[in-house]
Amino acid sequence: MSEDTTSNDQEPPRIKFPCLYPIKIIGNAVDDFQESVIVVVERYTGTIRSNLIKVQPSRENNYLSITITITATGKDQLQNIFQDLKDIESVKMVL
Repeated sequence: MSEDTTSNDQEPPRIKFPCLYPIKIIGNAVDDFQESVIVVVERYTGTIRSNLIKVQPSRENNYLSITITITATGKDQLQNIFQDLKDIESVKMVL
């Protein structure tokens, strides 16, 4: 019998820092949504160049999807960004 090497005991791939890391934030299309999201992310990364920010409205303009590519420096930085983004009332999802 052969042993199954595709079992769930394998470790997930680890991220090597620093690296470019896209963060996708989806939320209500309210006036201050984009600004609030950028302020939170810049708190941990410094100023983000505009070419690293992609904004996509939903078909009926009820929601916005914002993808910000950052230079991630570590797991703690990412956890802090994700938590602070989730604390914004208009944010529905952070990926």
